[in-house]
Amino acid sequence: VLKIFKLLHRTRQEVFKNDTRALEAARQKINEEFKNNQDETSEEKINELLKIASDVEVILRTSVIQAVHTDSDKILLIPRKDLLQDNTPYFDKPSKK
Repeated sequence: VLKIFKLLHRTRQEVFKNDTRALEAARQKINEEFKNNQDETSEEKINELLKIASDVEVILRTSVIQAVHTDSDKILLIPRKDLLQDNTPYFDKPSKK
């Protein structure tokens, strides 16, 4: 439990770097969820909650991109290096080798 708790906080710090409001909101939500379930004794329920926490960490790490308003109608996206991937072109017909 402690391992996923620490992992969520490390991921939060990386994903929301330089955004104090988002960092604090994520910190409060993580702490709140763990505190609400700290008295859980059912092994099945604990495993389910750990699976949910693990899924949340993956979603944060792979899907969240920071954005900054630069103008009234413009937004600057700030993707992390681990989100950037090479584009693979789409082909209607597979190539024959």
